[in-house]
Amino acid sequence: MPGVSCRLVALRVDSHDPLALAAFWGRLLRRPVHDEPSGPLLAGGGGQVGLRFVPSDGVRTGPGLVHLHVTSSSAADQQATVTTVLALGGRHLDVGQTAEEGHVVLADPEGNEFCVVEPDNSFLEGCGPLGELAGDGTREVGHFWSRALQWPLVWDEQGETAVQSPEGGTKVAWGGPPVAPKVARNRQRLEVAVASGSAGAEVDRLLGLGARPSGPADGSEHELLDPDGNEFHLTTA
Repeated sequence: MPGVSCRLVALRVDSHDPLALAAFWGRLLRRPVHDEPSGPLLAGGGGQVGLRFVPSDGVRTGPGLVHLHVTSSSAADQQATVTTVLALGGRHLDVGQTAEEGHVVLADPEGNEFCVVEPDNSFLEGCGPLGELAGDGTREVGHFWSRALQWPLVWDEQGETAVQSPEGGTKVAWGGPPVAPKVARNRQRLEVAVASGSAGAEVDRLLGLGARPSGPADGSEHELLDPDGNEFHLTTA
């Protein structure tokens, strides 16, 4: 069934308190929180990627694989968003940025890095409130996900890649080399879904595109590895 394709549902985020972290991001992005068996979900739609928060007792091991870019419509809107983040329990984060850079680097209450992007950022213009999932990864991974999701590449230069739904919305990007070595299980992972009954064919298709098996299927969920060895989840609806 070569035509079977998966749908990007969400970025999964390991959390010590999934409901509290979902509430933080729900307030920030103005999305309702759906309490689901696999973890509270801020659903996407219209090209916006969802966020799911799953329980984990794991210890943080350095920066996350993915950080989010939240957009702003004006300087005042950017500052208001930063003020909201701080009021909700987030904090400023120093990652070596300079005063001349227009984005503001922050961390959510569990330390996950994200930026509130300046209003004149042309790359994220029209992408919606959650403008980008910016990840660490090779060009091969960007091309893998373009084929896997059947989303066009909207950036492919000097090892950096980005894909975006044909509907528009959130861009998913990889920064190219050098890629930091993977030392532990990623606490942020993509979640994709396929119609019930099509999982076997879809797993075969993804393996044919360059994914690798990660372990046995767990009920309606498969965990696979992308070409860089990053975990992702395939679920059935």
